[in-house]
Amino acid sequence: MTGTTEILGRGHREGSVLFKNWFDGLSGAAERSEPSAYVFVMGSFVEVLRCFDLPVVFPEINSLQMAVRHVAHEYLNEAEDFGYSPDICGYVKADVAVQLRGGEHPAGRIPTPTLAVLTNACNTYIKWAEIWERLHGTRVFTLDVPGNRQAGPPSRPGSQDFETDRRYVEGQIRELIGTCEDVTGKRFDVDRLRQVLADCNTVSRSWKRIIELNRSRPAVFNSLTDGTVFLGVANGLRGTPEAARYFEDLVEELELKAEQGIGTRTEETYRLTFVGVPCYPIFRRFNELFTDWGGVFVNSTYLWFASGGTHLGFEYDLERPLASLAEGVLLSVRDAMDAMFQSNRVIGNMIEEFEIDGVVYHPIKSCRTVSTGLADSRRALIEKHDVPTLFMESDMMDKRVVSEAQLKNRADAFFEGLAARRLREARPQ
Repeated sequence: MTGTTEILGRGHREGSVLFKNWFDGLSGAAERSEPSAYVFVMGSFVEVLRCFDLPVVFPEINSLQMAVRHVAHEYLNEAEDFGYSPDICGYVKADVAVQLRGGEHPAGRIPTPTLAVLTNACNTYIKWAEIWERLHGTRVFTLDVPGNRQAGPPSRPGSQDFETDRRYVEGQIRELIGTCEDVTGKRFDVDRLRQVLADCNTVSRSWKRIIELNRSRPAVFNSLTDGTVFLGVANGLRGTPEAARYFEDLVEELELKAEQGIGTRTEETYRLTFVGVPCYPIFRRFNELFTDWGGVFVNSTYLWFASGGTHLGFEYDLERPLASLAEGVLLSVRDAMDAMFQSNRVIGNMIEEFEIDGVVYHPIKSCRTVSTGLADSRRALIEKHDVPTLFMESDMMDKRVVSEAQLKNRADAFFEGLAARRLREARPQ
């Protein structure tokens, strides 16, 4: 039986190894000039691509890795010198520089895209793929996922509206399969798809349990830092046995921490939730602005819209793989879009379920999609919930617009307010 000391910290250790192996595999594919597929986290369709043994590249993950490794500015400057505006998404510009450098990346070499698969979940995806089409002649497959078309709860399986949309998505998935057969020269194997979906089910089931475990006090992981590691494995290795084993092991580790009261911090003073995308150019220091005050991010909308749907706990029906895949895509992409445009419902649930002391809103210059309306969302949340909030702006890629001193001042004032509030609540009435 695995000892406690071997289990604790295993998620980070194994996650780092899996990530390195993934990038090594991409470098090998680039060296051999093998066909590859570029995808995005919201509606990646990796499940289909695995059936054709296509190396899968996530440009979003590549770009954030540059920021975490403190070299993003070099790539951004190169793309801007090439003619791209400073106002364009930093993820896009960093990737453009990677393409101009022949795939050179701090984690390895990225293969040239043979096929790009994307959805309408983000308008930037469509324009981004057009860049690869112009640079490399990449074949682009855009799948239209119908969004929610009414206020209130979205339609769910069982309703006529949902079934109509599901059939529409399934028809496009069948077209994607035909495209993959044409690109690779391989025939589609439905039993291979079932195997991939089974591994996805394990990850999805485990991810749901992982999120639930952070309701414990103290929280067993930090959704901002640890959660980013988990997201990387969930997306990059989606549909693989390695990811399935990793997440089963991660559940074991976090359940052990919950049982023994082992938290991500020695002292957990404030439980927070995060809205938006992290500040990767100063990732470690950004997190310290909160942990230095005893703050821990126990959940975030980022774990919602950037998880490829795994947060839903949805499991594919292996008896009807294509129909079920369409159902899962429809649910996850819609949910991701709601996370960006109607986040208050889920944040309100987080406040109650995770006993949140404060909500941190982080709009970023690079992504208008995820940042637009956050000020209004914050105002609406305050009207419904008696919880302190912090609104701080920076970026996910561009250190030129990140002011650490300003961020620290705002964070310090926020925690001083939290401390004062707690003192008032502790006074005898």
